[in-house]
Amino acid sequence: MRAIWGLRHWRDNPLRRATDLAEAWLALAALLLILVAAPLAGTLVGGRAHDALQRSAREQREDRHPLYATVVRKADRTPLDPDPETASGRDSHSRVLALWTAPDGTARRGTVMAALNSPQRGDRFTLWTDGHGRVVGEPLDPAAASAHAALAGFGTAALCAGLIEGSRRLVVWRMVRRRYDGWDRAWSQAGPDWGRTGTGS
Repeated sequence: MRAIWGLRHWRDNPLRRATDLAEAWLALAALLLILVAAPLAGTLVGGRAHDALQRSAREQREDRHPLYATVVRKADRTPLDPDPETASGRDSHSRVLALWTAPDGTARRGTVMAALNSPQRGDRFTLWTDGHGRVVGEPLDPAAASAHAALAGFGTAALCAGLIEGSRRLVVWRMVRRRYDGWDRAWSQAGPDWGRTGTGS
């Protein structure tokens, strides 16, 4: 980016190469894009993600219902546990057989995860179900949805800035390679006569 600051002085410099000026303008354009386009892209993506996540959180709050379930007994380990000796304490101590009443009034029974450290028969805990009484996850919290949207916007802005800077560096690298190739061609033409001018050889 230092090339930007020399842009004004290079305009009238007799030693200025065309690639120097192009490099400076490229750096200026990249800086402006990073300052304007990257935040704009982040804002747009973050705004859309926020709307979608908040809509999803509202729908989940409407469709999911908290209710109380009662522990019947601690459930045995399931065959899905990878290793009974190393299974986490949370999995082994919070998996219970429970009873609950669905929103439609029907009694339900099943093995669920309970937020209890050492569940005992008769303990009550909160369970989230859909309208038919099937166990579902807790609905998305609006604050968490906003945080996820902000992260999406920030990530998009950072990615956009990285792509712009990476593209600038690639173009500059190509320009430098072309300049070196030009020097190699000029040297190969002048090299055989180097130092022999006026010697009569």
